[in-house]
Amino acid sequence: MLASLKRSTKRSTSKLSALNPSTFRHDVLASLVVFLVAVPLCVGVAVASGVPAELGLITGIVGGIVVGWLPGSSFQVSGPAAGLTVLVHEAVQKFGLASLGAIVLAAGALQLALGALRCGRWFRAISVAVVQGMLAGIGLILILGQVYAMADADQPGSGLGKIAGLPGLAAQIIGRPEALAAFAVGAGTFGLLVLWKWLPAKVRTVPGPLAAIGVATAATALLGLPIARVEVQGLLASIQPPGLGELGGLAQLSVIGTVLAFTLIASAESLFSAAAVDRMTDGARTDYDKELMAQGAGNAVCGVLGALPMTAVIVRSAANVQAGARTKASRVLHGVWLLVFAALLPAALGVVPIAALAAVLVHAGVKLVPARQLPQLWREHRGEAVILAVTAGAIVVTDMFEGVLLGLLLSVVKSAWETSHVQVEVRELTGGRIIVILRGNATFLRLPKILDALEALPRNKPVELDLTELRHLDHACRTALDGWAAQHNGPGSAPSAQLTGTGASVGE
Repeated sequence: MLASLKRSTKRSTSKLSALNPSTFRHDVLASLVVFLVAVPLCVGVAVASGVPAELGLITGIVGGIVVGWLPGSSFQVSGPAAGLTVLVHEAVQKFGLASLGAIVLAAGALQLALGALRCGRWFRAISVAVVQGMLAGIGLILILGQVYAMADADQPGSGLGKIAGLPGLAAQIIGRPEALAAFAVGAGTFGLLVLWKWLPAKVRTVPGPLAAIGVATAATALLGLPIARVEVQGLLASIQPPGLGELGGLAQLSVIGTVLAFTLIASAESLFSAAAVDRMTDGARTDYDKELMAQGAGNAVCGVLGALPMTAVIVRSAANVQAGARTKASRVLHGVWLLVFAALLPAALGVVPIAALAAVLVHAGVKLVPARQLPQLWREHRGEAVILAVTAGAIVVTDMFEGVLLGLLLSVVKSAWETSHVQVEVRELTGGRIIVILRGNATFLRLPKILDALEALPRNKPVELDLTELRHLDHACRTALDGWAAQHNGPGSAPSAQLTGTGASVGE
């Protein structure tokens, strides 16, 4: 009764604080900051994904207005994320833009089901090294792909193709004035983003991506540079709900794999973002199951509209917290501002150079690669560093889904290897009797070590194998130990080998 009264009082206090003019003022200001951060990222992610720019804005609008109202995390902000750019681009190239909505809808439905089954907390069990490797691989692919976009050049389809094509890209930049002009705009945008954190605090009140895009757009217009700009369509014209044919295509094995990859990556990124936001605030902690369902509802709506998939985005979430947001009203309002912008000022996107948006994403990709943390991780947790590097490399060489699966497999193998430690202690007692004590977990992974120690024992002395201190003995080890005891007690061997601690004795 008392607990219920406390919860009721807490909800009432939360509602009253949301109606407080001071609180609402903070939320409005925070929503404007998040809106200014979100605009270039929404457009940039859409362009890099090979879809109309407006689809990125639609996902941002849904992330604010729909997901913003739902329970889960109060401060993290959802929208199209750079972390899914590579996967979306692959899906559009492979299945077509018309199928994107069906894939996103299926991923959202799967997220809803996982949240309803209370699987949200289990995403925290995914190895941090795999998640970091996944983000690093995404960052590398993002960098390699958007470097071509910075020069208004077509990018190769595969990761290895992007690497192999870099010398040709350099020659193209040097040999073509248009490519050189576009790359100069992109490089200037990237340089401004890198230097932004060193500028005075008053200047940094404007979000770095917005300022960099604004400077690049103004410079391109003033100098009359002949470089590619964002192509603009109407917001309603960009909405393409999936048809029955696209929904029927979800039964294909390759499409199912893409849906699973969308679900895994979007869910993991959102829930890891929620954990990071929780560390930044003193408010209520995130309910991971409800947050997973909120993300699923948002992706389901995006799928119906044929838009990009969404995740919680740490860049916007951090901006929301740092701008002083008090309630979830800030993230809802940021979606309202995106809607107003997309409805009233769509032509403003048509003057933005693609090279500048590509530079914003290159900068985002660089931040996804944990270059500074990797040396320390190598010194302290070498196995985790290997998993991170292999996962990232596999994503670059193959694709996102296969790279993440390989990382998860390596994590399981590493965990199995580490938890299968077994200690073999040999004691020789008076009278020549030998006791071998096994401690830990005796699994097939450690069988060579155990057998090497036993086979090194003299055959002319009695041996007792003590298994009482083992926490686990698998079937392979038990069979091998029985076989060793039988061989030790074979013809011509008078002494005995005896197993204790398992309820069985071999050779008397």
